[in-house]
Amino acid sequence: MNPGLNQITREVLLIVGALFPIVNPLGTAPIFLTLTQGLPDASRAVLARKVALNGFVLLLAAIFVGNYILAFFGLSLPVVQVGGGLIVFSTGWRLLQSHGDDKPSKLMSIAEAEKRAFYPLTLPLTVGPGTISVAITVGANHPQGSATNLTALVAGSAIVALTIYLSYRFAQGIARAVGEAAMNVILRLSSFILVCIGVQIVWNGVTALLGTVR
Repeated sequence: MNPGLNQITREVLLIVGALFPIVNPLGTAPIFLTLTQGLPDASRAVLARKVALNGFVLLLAAIFVGNYILAFFGLSLPVVQVGGGLIVFSTGWRLLQSHGDDKPSKLMSIAEAEKRAFYPLTLPLTVGPGTISVAITVGANHPQGSATNLTALVAGSAIVALTIYLSYRFAQGIARAVGEAAMNVILRLSSFILVCIGVQIVWNGVTALLGTVR
């Protein structure tokens, strides 16, 4: 195999390995399905594509310019973690307290759904503060002057975005296959994990902030 291609492949696998577990599209797919309850399959497919595209753009922005944006607004990464972690916690807590047998009073229009495509479906549900902090770290550890690294960063982000699309696009089919009772259990577990992730992100930020206090 071409040495350059070999290196790109290794770099892509490292980037996907760093980003995929924290994005965890398979784990958030039941939550996506609940938040888009009432949408027809075709509209949900469009929304899944929009969330994946938004996620791809957010990942690239965090990788390439994340540090500069934080510096421009005078923000530190721990502050972003605390604020974003609270949002993740509140989203998970709200879903944890919801009733699994709630039914929508009316079908959600695609226009209403599109308003949710970025917030909360992309940020913070799919690409949250934890993902952004990891993406910023990935960008800092991969010099962007190299064509190999640039290719790997874009390709790795694209692969993660593709997994988001596939997980969300076929969430309804998975739900039909496993059944309503099992899906409700998965939703509760996913919501609880989302609450825990929010707490962990807040704790990471608070710990880092406390470390600056003398």
